[in-house]
Amino acid sequence: MRVENFTDKLQVIPEVPGCYLYRDKRNTVIYVGKSKNLRKRVNSYFKGAHDLKTTLLVSEIYDLEFVITKTELEALVLELNLIKRHSPKFNIKLNDDATYPYIQITNEVHPRLIVTRNPKKKHGKVYGPFPNSFSANETVKLLNKIYSLRNCVKLPKRECLYYHMGQCLAPCIKTVDTNLYISLKEEIYKFLNGDTKSVINKLKDKMNGASENLEYEKAKEYRDLISHIEKTVEKQQISLNDFTDRDIFGYHIKENMLCLSIFFMRQGKIVARDISITDFYEDEVDAINSYIAQYYTNYNHPKPKEILVQFDETSSLSELLGIKVITPKIGNKKKILEMAINNAEVMMEQQELLFKRKQDRTINACKELAEILELDHVSIIEAFDNSNLMGVDSVSAMVTYIDGRPIKNLYRKYRVKTVDGPDDYATMREVIYRRYLKVITDDLQKPDLVIVDGGKGQLRAAKEVLDTLNLELNIIGLKKDKNHNTSSVINSEYEEVKLNKKSNSYKLLNAIQEEVHRYAINYHRQRRTKNAFSSILDDIDGIGPKRRRLLFKKFSSISELKDCSIQDLINIGLSRQLSEKILIKLNSSTE
Repeated sequence: MRVENFTDKLQVIPEVPGCYLYRDKRNTVIYVGKSKNLRKRVNSYFKGAHDLKTTLLVSEIYDLEFVITKTELEALVLELNLIKRHSPKFNIKLNDDATYPYIQITNEVHPRLIVTRNPKKKHGKVYGPFPNSFSANETVKLLNKIYSLRNCVKLPKRECLYYHMGQCLAPCIKTVDTNLYISLKEEIYKFLNGDTKSVINKLKDKMNGASENLEYEKAKEYRDLISHIEKTVEKQQISLNDFTDRDIFGYHIKENMLCLSIFFMRQGKIVARDISITDFYEDEVDAINSYIAQYYTNYNHPKPKEILVQFDETSSLSELLGIKVITPKIGNKKKILEMAINNAEVMMEQQELLFKRKQDRTINACKELAEILELDHVSIIEAFDNSNLMGVDSVSAMVTYIDGRPIKNLYRKYRVKTVDGPDDYATMREVIYRRYLKVITDDLQKPDLVIVDGGKGQLRAAKEVLDTLNLELNIIGLKKDKNHNTSSVINSEYEEVKLNKKSNSYKLLNAIQEEVHRYAINYHRQRRTKNAFSSILDDIDGIGPKRRRLLFKKFSSISELKDCSIQDLINIGLSRQLSEKILIKLNSSTE
């Protein structure tokens, strides 16, 4: 049902809280929303002018349905469940559905310090999150070196290597006093809460002891650990004295992109930050509410005592999560929120700059190339290069670029069939003929530009073939200088066009030339290796196509096959007699 055909349905939607679902022509749910007034919200999509993101959403709606609820809170809960079930493409998405790692001190009889992505408070005390998993793992490694908690999941029957390295108390072979565990855990809690003095003092004592014992390598290791901790602590510039766990959500919106910056504050100190940039098609308050609600409900992130946001409509979110959600107006909390918002703005600017640079190297480079060659446009480029060794195992390769990007599933390899000896022009004629005869017979997409790696001779050979096929294509050659670097373009009139080596078009052509050369060389090496293999194996009785394929799969070269043992060949399914025959043949061969 198209949008124009459900005007009547729009008029009978009740003015009550609830959720609405939009479906596309395949009956797939593409958007789920909620509102305290369903009729007003849904009708707003189909009346008046909209920005680009809403226009795009509306253009794909073929049908709608709605579910009424008693309260706005119930609508929010239902929305989360529907988003989790349908994963609509126009709803705001969490950052790759990622879960963050946490550090947990287990409450087992013999506690462990672990990194987990599914923390449960009943299993022990939890610290985090750590958006950088490397940071979490390195912190656990450091603390295990200092406090020697056990590393094994189940207690073994004898001591392990960690015990001999002094990094485990070995409860598997001796009794460990419970009070010692309590003391160690308290020190770990202090460290994870930001009090690093006791840890640094311990490391300094160990460093000095190692130095006195002339163990300078070990002393250097302790010194580096101290430096690492001190640098980590230095980065913490903002803190509150209330020792409260809170998450701060700041965001910035530009066109149909949303950048969300999350600061994680633990024990009153900012311990980590995460940035997420995603497509955005919703009302901004609804979008952020939905994001935060999914973050804590669908993905089970531990809830802090407080959340800071930059909008005022927080009551339903606070009620759903059962925690305080506030928009600070003054004081240090407002400053921290503003810092999160500023981070989002800066990251959005960086993203735009990165996008622009990517555009310059791709689409804009194609436009620049079209201007240089006086063409209407250049989007699809096919480039060819040949490779052989003294005319043996001649091959050619084609790479395809679309809008300045390599499309590897459109790459093609050609084993030259009609050319004997090192004749580059004849090779180019054969390959161009085979490629564009297939384009004609299979009605394939024609390229906007064909590139041959070579000068006037290769270009002339390729043009002759295209003329024979009555195919009009824009074609150029790429000439290299004495250092084998791209120097100029040979256009279809055989005129040399010099290139500015700092231009985006030059960089694109150079990248294409390097890529097609790499692809052709790799294919030639594969063919050479396979043929060398075949030339020897074909002379051995008992080696047919099936066993040859088996050997090709297991061994990448003749030298690797020569170096293997009889048992290695038996292990892949060959008999002892045949294995001995193969190795005798290889090691007696002079090839």
